[in-house]
Amino acid sequence: MVGFLRAFAAASAVPAAAAAAYALSSTPAAPSASKLRFPLPASFLSAASSTSGRAPSAVAPMASASAAAAAAAAATADLSATDKESALPELTTEFMVDMKCEGCVTAVKNKLQTLEGVKNIEVDLSNQVVRVLGSLPVKTMLDALHQTGRDARLIGQGNPNDFLVSAAVAEFKGPVVFGVVRVAQVNMELARVEATFSGLSPGKHGWSINEYGDLTRGAESTGKVYNPPDYLSDKPLGDLGTLEAGENGEAHFSASKEKLRVVDLIGRSIALYATENRSDPGIAAAVIARSAGVGENYKKLCTCDGVTIWESS
Repeated sequence: MVGFLRAFAAASAVPAAAAAAYALSSTPAAPSASKLRFPLPASFLSAASSTSGRAPSAVAPMASASAAAAAAAAATADLSATDKESALPELTTEFMVDMKCEGCVTAVKNKLQTLEGVKNIEVDLSNQVVRVLGSLPVKTMLDALHQTGRDARLIGQGNPNDFLVSAAVAEFKGPVVFGVVRVAQVNMELARVEATFSGLSPGKHGWSINEYGDLTRGAESTGKVYNPPDYLSDKPLGDLGTLEAGENGEAHFSASKEKLRVVDLIGRSIALYATENRSDPGIAAAVIARSAGVGENYKKLCTCDGVTIWESS
């Protein structure tokens, strides 16, 4: 499956980003044009930066309490995996499933309907496509589909009718750490982030969306944690918190992230670190590329390598 998403990403990343820049720059509520350019290494950018300070509070205790409450609310909004793993926002996710007949359709529907969090199921037998609206992580739905005895692959997420770029993917290809991170736009103020990793050392690992997609020195050359100028918070927008790997070296993550926009992430990177506080140079990184939205990827044969969707990993 990775091969299919990669082929789609490479073919459509540039035109999609260009279209997004035109559309958003012509909308009054759109972000500044500088946010829509592909990220460049620091050597090509101005060293100028600005920070926003906070004046000391000289207000009554009630005002201080209000400020503390607001800060707590902001911290809650900038959540981690454990905060919202069981409360993902609803999103349409599309799978290709190896179905041959109406009996297959019935078996697939019956299995998915047993999952709490599934709101609606649509099946297109002719294209072997299953479309699910719900709040479950991709891994949970894929596991359920495989339990019916049928091959299944994720082929799309998000609604391209609502966003020019509705989904993105970052692939970690080893040689030690392997994994996939998917980001899907729920609305203009919210995105879902889901990840699966293997090959990690047991314990907690910091990870983040970083400024650049420069992998010449691995995670070390990807820049600082991504943080747009208009994002006012104590923690950068690209800070994804921590992953906890089990004794088998695997880690799974699913959460929602406020203020995160997929179109602004294309060409940046996701970096993994050996330590929880990201004090080391990093152990792995992957570039974020555009991924297929719902209804955008029904092909079953990859023209780049001749691999069918059922043969892909």
